[in-house]
Amino acid sequence: MGKTEASCDCAAIHEDILEHVRKEIVSDTELTDMSKLFKVFGDGTRIRIMAALNCREMCVCDIAVLLDMTKSAVSHQLKVLRDNNLVKFQKKGKHAYYSLTDGHVKEILDVAQEHINE
Repeated sequence: MGKTEASCDCAAIHEDILEHVRKEIVSDTELTDMSKLFKVFGDGTRIRIMAALNCREMCVCDIAVLLDMTKSAVSHQLKVLRDNNLVKFQKKGKHAYYSLTDGHVKEILDVAQEHINE
């Protein structure tokens, strides 16, 4: 048996469904912001950094060694993550320690991992 294409051959419009979705769907602005967020998550290096920070708070030097990258390259990616409110840092002496901004970021990472492991 061949695979059937999932399409709709009818011409009926389901106004009740459309009305419900129009009321419930997020705004275009929010959809644009979500798209930008997923673009940030779409970079493998940034995902690796966030995965490391999902385990523990770390300084740039340690992240660079862990990921076999230069401190400059790590700092650049951390700036992108900071600009998108995904990581934060706190100064401790001469070091800046980075962590995920909040539980939402951890949840996104955990759910993504769970999804790919299904």
